[in-house]
Amino acid sequence: MQIQEITRYIEQLAPLAYQESYDNAGLITGNPKTEISGILISLDCTEEVVDEAIQKGCNLIVAHHPIVFKGLKKLNGKNYVERTVIKAIKNDIAVYASHTNLDHVKGGVNFKIAEKLKLTDCRILAPKKQILKKLVVFVPFNHTPQVTKALCEAGAGQIGEYFNCSFQTSGIGSFTPSENTNPFIGEALKPEKVEENRVEVILPSHLEREVLQAMKTAHPYEEVAYYLTLLENTDNEVGAGVIGTLSETLTEEDFLHYLKNHMQLKSIRHTRLLNRNISRIAVCGGAGSFLLSDAIRQKADVFITADYKYHEFFDAEENIIICDIGHYESEVFTKDLIHSYLSKKITNFAILKSEVNTNPVQYF
Repeated sequence: MQIQEITRYIEQLAPLAYQESYDNAGLITGNPKTEISGILISLDCTEEVVDEAIQKGCNLIVAHHPIVFKGLKKLNGKNYVERTVIKAIKNDIAVYASHTNLDHVKGGVNFKIAEKLKLTDCRILAPKKQILKKLVVFVPFNHTPQVTKALCEAGAGQIGEYFNCSFQTSGIGSFTPSENTNPFIGEALKPEKVEENRVEVILPSHLEREVLQAMKTAHPYEEVAYYLTLLENTDNEVGAGVIGTLSETLTEEDFLHYLKNHMQLKSIRHTRLLNRNISRIAVCGGAGSFLLSDAIRQKADVFITADYKYHEFFDAEENIIICDIGHYESEVFTKDLIHSYLSKKITNFAILKSEVNTNPVQYF
């Protein structure tokens, strides 16, 4: 199996199109056509992780955080990023990162946190906008089923947990083929009218090329009449953070113990307790302060995230309890998520979880 086959599986779960503009997810080092000997899954890619991959015979590291985040102008080993990249390349080890794209999908990083906390009724906290398009295509009656099927098999027609969704209306299409055509219906230079269906489907923007190719392959016409429209709709399947509900209401102190136990924490930095019961929980792995207003608006009792600065804690304003559990601590279980996902897809070689603790923050 080649590296590109593994990355294709990962991108089915977390398409690269869903990463933030500043991010650098994807294959960072390595040839996508290289045969794989083994996969090592880690939160970060460091020199120590590369050494572990060498020792365990793995030539692909799948990490959550990209080792190359900003542009590299030189590779001379002056810092840990350059040294890690050099060591990976010298030892023919590919490095792949699935970062904010994995944060933004159902079943991704934030849903893993929700799973660890046993939250129910979970949904995206801040769904993304303008990542959906509507396709309208005009199809002769008898070919409508095959075109609609092709569109849906290519990834169109999904709305939440509903599949093969489309809308159809009927009408009369008119056209006159030129002398340079070979029309499926009608004759050159003769006006023609045909009973057609107007078929409408919604699709993720990143699948536009695949959906249009499937449409043109299945459609009988030489020239297909269609148009695409970018939608303002939010996609409730894609976005930042998760909000859910505890299976039972807890006091604030009991919840802090609960959080510490389920996320295996040494400490929690939090805002002042408000003498309220805790039920509704918002989470965001990594640095999530940008989601505080969403958590408050959706009436979360607690917002769990990381990397909060001193003055940002004041923004809670007694509307919510902020719990900063640490960046590494909030995302370390991403290793379990990726391992579980790939293990269901692949059974013919080793998929290992890194045993290296890459947390740069230590506690005394």
